[in-house]
Amino acid sequence: MASVGKIARRTFLIGAAAVAGGVAVGYYYYRKPFPNPLEADLGKGEATFNPYVKIGADNTITIVAPRAEMGQGISTTLAVMVAEELDVGLDQVNVEHGPASYAYYNAAILEEGGPFAFFDESMTAQAVRSGLGVVGKLLALQATGGSASARDGFDKMRQAGATARQLLIAAAAQKLGVAAADLETANGSIVHKASGKSLTYGAVAAAAAAMAPPAEVRLKDRADWKLLGKPQKRIDMLAKVTGAPIFGIDVRLPDILYGTVKMSPRFWAKPVKADLAKAERMPGVIKIVPLETNYGHGFGIIAENTWAAFKAADAIDAQWADPEYPLSSAAISDVLKQALGTKGSTMRDNGDVDTAFADAPRERIVEADYAVPYLAHATMEPMNATARFSDGALDIWCGNQAPTLVRQLCANVVGIEQDKVTVHTTFMGGGFGRRTEMDFALCAALMAKETGGRPVKVTWTREEDMRHDAYRPAAVGKFQARLGDDGMPVAVDMKLASPSVIAGTLRRLFPSISPLGPDKSIVDGAYDQPYTIPNYRVSGVAAPISIPVGFWRSVGSSINGFFHEGFMDEIATAGKIDPVEMRKTLMAAYPSAVKVVEKVAAMAKWGEALPAGTAKGMAFTLSFGSWVGEIVQVADTPAGIRIEKVWIAADVGTALDPGIIEAQLISAAIYGLSAAMGQEITFADGMVEQSNFHDFDAMRIFQCPVFEVAILENFHKMGGVGEVGTPPAAPALANAIFALTGKRIRTLPLSKTVAFA
Repeated sequence: MASVGKIARRTFLIGAAAVAGGVAVGYYYYRKPFPNPLEADLGKGEATFNPYVKIGADNTITIVAPRAEMGQGISTTLAVMVAEELDVGLDQVNVEHGPASYAYYNAAILEEGGPFAFFDESMTAQAVRSGLGVVGKLLALQATGGSASARDGFDKMRQAGATARQLLIAAAAQKLGVAAADLETANGSIVHKASGKSLTYGAVAAAAAAMAPPAEVRLKDRADWKLLGKPQKRIDMLAKVTGAPIFGIDVRLPDILYGTVKMSPRFWAKPVKADLAKAERMPGVIKIVPLETNYGHGFGIIAENTWAAFKAADAIDAQWADPEYPLSSAAISDVLKQALGTKGSTMRDNGDVDTAFADAPRERIVEADYAVPYLAHATMEPMNATARFSDGALDIWCGNQAPTLVRQLCANVVGIEQDKVTVHTTFMGGGFGRRTEMDFALCAALMAKETGGRPVKVTWTREEDMRHDAYRPAAVGKFQARLGDDGMPVAVDMKLASPSVIAGTLRRLFPSISPLGPDKSIVDGAYDQPYTIPNYRVSGVAAPISIPVGFWRSVGSSINGFFHEGFMDEIATAGKIDPVEMRKTLMAAYPSAVKVVEKVAAMAKWGEALPAGTAKGMAFTLSFGSWVGEIVQVADTPAGIRIEKVWIAADVGTALDPGIIEAQLISAAIYGLSAAMGQEITFADGMVEQSNFHDFDAMRIFQCPVFEVAILENFHKMGGVGEVGTPPAAPALANAIFALTGKRIRTLPLSKTVAFA
């Protein structure tokens, strides 16, 4: 397979440094495992074999699934990996998130951090990915994101289960006086068929845990899987449908206080003048404290109940300094457009684009400008955290996507060592990248310093949450294509501009670190698509706008999926080529991509005549290692455009739980369709204008289409799942609207141009 083309030298050097770092300084960390964090907190009669497995003398089996469960089902899939190799059913185990620990680092989350496309399997690309994996272990970041959790856990968690099982067999062999080879395991017991004797895992757990781990562990062949590869009952579902107190917002502790925050409505701006007197006199208010973190400035209100805190926050009269960024959406748009006129970083550069366009006849040129707005995460559960600071130690309860970062940054902000911080990670009512941020945890930790040892539960109002997000960045793109005599593209030039997610995230989390090289997320979903075009250039510019931006479901691919696939549809239209056939031709070098396009087209009966007032649009994106095609069918109704049906075909390489994969593909598509239809964050006087779901709404149940999903396993590497259904959703919908109305919409949200039923 061909690489995406020339790589910027500086970008390449970053990857090379990662490899060198892994060899030169990473050997000790790479070879020596981190300490098992479970050993410090074992119950009576409980033994642990590794950071993922605990077994009690009573045969209680606990599996640690150390990734954030925010509805994507990862706690179930990770637990199944261990249970499969441990030879137990999912109904026989308890599943916990586990403590904040470097032992739970996510190496896979960095694998796509290099400048190479997923399909690039050149020696250089593989070396950089390997180096980034080593760097991932050096950084030891325990994080959930990048659709990486299952990919990261697939080997290590199966090995954890297999190792424990092998040790249990060895201990049972000693106790029964038989050969280990004569023992079998099933449902939490070890059986010697010849004698009929059996032992539970719990009966030998302590002895097994004391043994040296085996030097080599054999994992089950896929043909022998009993759990993996099949739909499983979600371990979190019963608690959720019965309203169990499992979320951060449900935390209750003895002698607890309550609080909220009022942060500057202009990011990074300090209060010029503040009158707290009225708020401090309100019933139930205990204390109002200034807050200053890497997220900005504001006030924390501590009260006897949440409502009192909310009312007091409203009563604070403060004036804030001017912000450091443009005041209005129009001014922000101007900065983005100006950025397109500056030199960017080229992440793909096949052929000679400038020469290809130099003598192009005007009738063979296709040009377009695209734009998307800022977007909030809008999680159903608003930001919250509960903290208790007592005797020099901090406990913090919250839903979060990065427990070790919570521990580190909260320790810094209250002035204690990390080993004095205990992070209790709860389930969360939505994350989508928002809970990789630390603002809610830092505010709770600072407020807990002011309560004399009493815990304080800090809950953000929906308005505070909506107006103080780390947003999906706004972006613009300028696109140009030259068509050949057959209508196929022979040259494509794409230039994209948006604020840098990486630079923005570093400012908040690690302000002492400067970003190295270009921000790949600006061009993700455009430079790394499996299209073969002779002259193909994609470049990105980091626009100088300091409004906080962060990781939003599918990150850069959420932007560039719309840009790239919308423009590809324009090329097909201009060249008078069927959009499906054009994609198949351009992606012929990548069989997995072609099979996905063929499958989704067959599912949707693409090409068959449709009733009047009905049309279909399609889009394809490769993101987070999965190849996804989506087709959207729309209809013109008296009430507006109705999305009738969506077909999705996705090649994920290895499908560990088809039920969860299908649910996530649908969930991600709905998330993308919601944003495409009507969501945007706008600015006036330096402040966010939206405040709640009435002006930042999601697709409602009555608007939701019928979905049909096909899961393919053709590619030889496992891909991600949680985010990959989002990037194709917006362009497939916009392309369907063009097919229906003849209106080519290049700016989101679509509701600015058309009405939806």
